[in-house]
Amino acid sequence: MVKAPHVPGSEIWGAAGSSAASRQGASRGGIIPVVNLESKLKRFSEQWSPKIVASYNGNDVMVVKVKGEFVWHSHPDTDDFFLVLKGRLTIQLRDGDVHLGPGELYVVPRGIEHRPVAEEEVHLLLIEPAGTPNTGDHATAAVKGFI
Repeated sequence: MVKAPHVPGSEIWGAAGSSAASRQGASRGGIIPVVNLESKLKRFSEQWSPKIVASYNGNDVMVVKVKGEFVWHSHPDTDDFFLVLKGRLTIQLRDGDVHLGPGELYVVPRGIEHRPVAEEEVHLLLIEPAGTPNTGDHATAAVKGFI
């Protein structure tokens, strides 16, 4: 997994698209840009490939487009946060399904096996600790890039 270089002060900036020097200035009281999620989502088309749009307190804030079935997986060390921005998502659990629409969120508790499924394209906001593999396994995880 390729990890973006750490820039002091970037925890509040993430990948807003400004220079490292500007980000460092922001951590000292400068203006932090607004992240427009719709604009970020228009910049890519691939499915199941999370894009980091911001970071805070060691967490990545990501947008992703999904369609079809993802793999069954779990995260032994962290919960899994899903917020639907557009479309309808089903999160399959071994004990039943969770159905989400726009503006709804669900947190899969750590260690619980799950599989996201989308019949049509869905746009999601995800938040997880930096470096968390989206499949629960670093060997099979998508590389998360900044956008």
